[in-house]
Amino acid sequence: MKATEAKLLEFIKKSPQFIIPIYQRSYSWSNKECEQLWEDIIRTGKNENVQAHFVGSIVYIEKGIYHVTSQSPLLVIDGQQRLTTLTLLIAALANKLDALPSDRKEIVEGFSPRKLRNYYLKNPEEEGERYYKLILSKTDKNSLLSIIDDKDWPADHSLRIQENFDYFKYQIDRYSDELEVLCKGIAKLILVDISLNNNQDNPQLIFESMNSTGKELTQADLIRNYILMGLDIKDQEYLYEHYWRPMELDFGQEAYTSDFDRFMRHFLIVKTGKIPRINEVYASFKEYAALSRARGVEISDIVKDIRLYSKYYCNMTLNKESDPDLNDIFNHIRELRVDVAYPLLLELYDDYRNKVLLKEDFIKILKLVESYVFRRNICSIPTNSLNKTFSTFMKSVDRSRYLESVEAHFILLPSYRRFPNNSEFTKELKIRDLYNIPRRRYWFNKVENYNRKEHVEVSQYTIEHIMPQNDNLSEEWKRELGSEWERIRETWLHTIGNLTLTGYNSEYSDKPFHVKRDMENGFRDSPIKLNNSLRDVQMWNEDAIKERAEKLSNLAVKIWEAPELPEEVLELYKPASKAKENQSIHDYPFISQENASYVPEIKDLFDALRKEVLAIDSSINEDYLRRYIAYKVDTNFLDVVPQSKRLRLSLNMPYKEIDDPQNLTKDVSNIGRWGNGDVEVGFSSLNELTYIIYLVKQSYDWQMNSED
Repeated sequence: MKATEAKLLEFIKKSPQFIIPIYQRSYSWSNKECEQLWEDIIRTGKNENVQAHFVGSIVYIEKGIYHVTSQSPLLVIDGQQRLTTLTLLIAALANKLDALPSDRKEIVEGFSPRKLRNYYLKNPEEEGERYYKLILSKTDKNSLLSIIDDKDWPADHSLRIQENFDYFKYQIDRYSDELEVLCKGIAKLILVDISLNNNQDNPQLIFESMNSTGKELTQADLIRNYILMGLDIKDQEYLYEHYWRPMELDFGQEAYTSDFDRFMRHFLIVKTGKIPRINEVYASFKEYAALSRARGVEISDIVKDIRLYSKYYCNMTLNKESDPDLNDIFNHIRELRVDVAYPLLLELYDDYRNKVLLKEDFIKILKLVESYVFRRNICSIPTNSLNKTFSTFMKSVDRSRYLESVEAHFILLPSYRRFPNNSEFTKELKIRDLYNIPRRRYWFNKVENYNRKEHVEVSQYTIEHIMPQNDNLSEEWKRELGSEWERIRETWLHTIGNLTLTGYNSEYSDKPFHVKRDMENGFRDSPIKLNNSLRDVQMWNEDAIKERAEKLSNLAVKIWEAPELPEEVLELYKPASKAKENQSIHDYPFISQENASYVPEIKDLFDALRKEVLAIDSSINEDYLRRYIAYKVDTNFLDVVPQSKRLRLSLNMPYKEIDDPQNLTKDVSNIGRWGNGDVEVGFSSLNELTYIIYLVKQSYDWQMNSED
């Protein structure tokens, strides 16, 4: 590796050509980064005391398999964002200087339109692609060349290239009277010129280590580079053109930047059964790829698999599914924004495509997933278990009895993961504030379009409160609601019984109910199904609201169906019960009054701890084992060992994850002892109870959210 300081313009001028390899990410600098660069240049140009401004480094390969002659192109490993952005700025400046009178075209020496283009944008004596100083990767290449050649934008042009080029044109026009400042600022830019020898240096490791300046690389960027960088050029081009580039096109420029990391996380959950954090997807992929290759799987097969699953994901999340029945359900699930469901959905989709799962059963399962998420939302069940629920779901599915086993698993989910039954769902639906919940138009859309062949575009209508929202309720409304109008309004205003849709919200205003009902385009004339039940209502009061809520909630259980199986079928899927090692607390020393070593103070500690732990969630089980008392849902999160002077607690989570500002815990990951987990803490005083429960809840949350 060779690193030297260089002036940016001299560096570009002396370099034959820069090529961005296909494994590099697309150009991704936003207006924010361009604005910062512009401000730095202007500030530097104005200050005569500042001789230079550092813009980072350019890392490239100059020798090895890419070396042809002493004037061979430089393969850029890091710095393409800065290099591309400065090229756009120079191109915009050259265009501006072209438009000036001939006596002003070279405001500062070396900054004429001809010199800017021939030194920094083109190689005027070369032909073909060698004619250009900078060749970008596929997504951006033609867009930059169209700027340099002054041609129209290509059909599928780079949005970032266009936006940032337009930004610099706009700023240069604003600074028409201060172009000398701009030129001086650009002339002062310096960088670190870092050349690599491909035979001696490891470009991938260097690339990973240089992710600290500019716009941070995404996990997908790192994965693509990891896959392609180590291959020869022919294999790089084949895998990129046939698999990776089609993925980029399927996602589109914006979605690829924002969604591809999440897709790769879902893909890895499917393939490994582990849930990586979003910022650790690259590390998880390297581990997965290494294990796969150790088993004889070629990197090309891994890429093909990623490509296949990316098709599924794009079909489900980007409205690309060709089957209208499936696309409709995918859109509903997407509206719910339940990202953690996609590992399960990817596996289901793969089975559907491979004809393991019938289409009609696939649709029923998708509807169950949708109902499960929405019912839990309405019943205000915490979402912290959904990640684990969906990532492990397929372990309980019998593919020979696909639909039935899915229904059984949903029915048998424990309380904190439960599929709310009809009774719980309708009870909560009637009284829940459905106006202020996120994505409220989702449920309006589902209710209004249930069993409709002619779809109603709900977004074209506004939400109407039949009993008005206005705090200054009219006297007529108060009389209609009755003497308890304040309580009625507070209780029912935003609930399902009082909400509907209309295109005449402003006309309805706060008018009395009978006026809204009977006026032109009122409830009686409305084509909206939600208004059908209002046509014959004589008075809008608490009874009317509750009656309408009852009707709509009964409809809701048909829209968001719950799974049902005969009890004799369900019994086949219930796990066999396991006998406990001990059935009673009386077998434990120090906390059993029947034991000679009984210590009342330790029993008091245990009783207080037990009460608080079981109160965390009703699904928590208490098991009396031979060596300790375990608290678990699926996996132990707390194990308690009674001792003569304290309770020794084992928390089943990584020690590095515990938040312990009082430093009471210790790392026992490499110490043999009774209990599960890497964290140990002693509990010896009731005064510590609140803090101990704070630690215990962390272990509980870890188990609820982590596959491991």
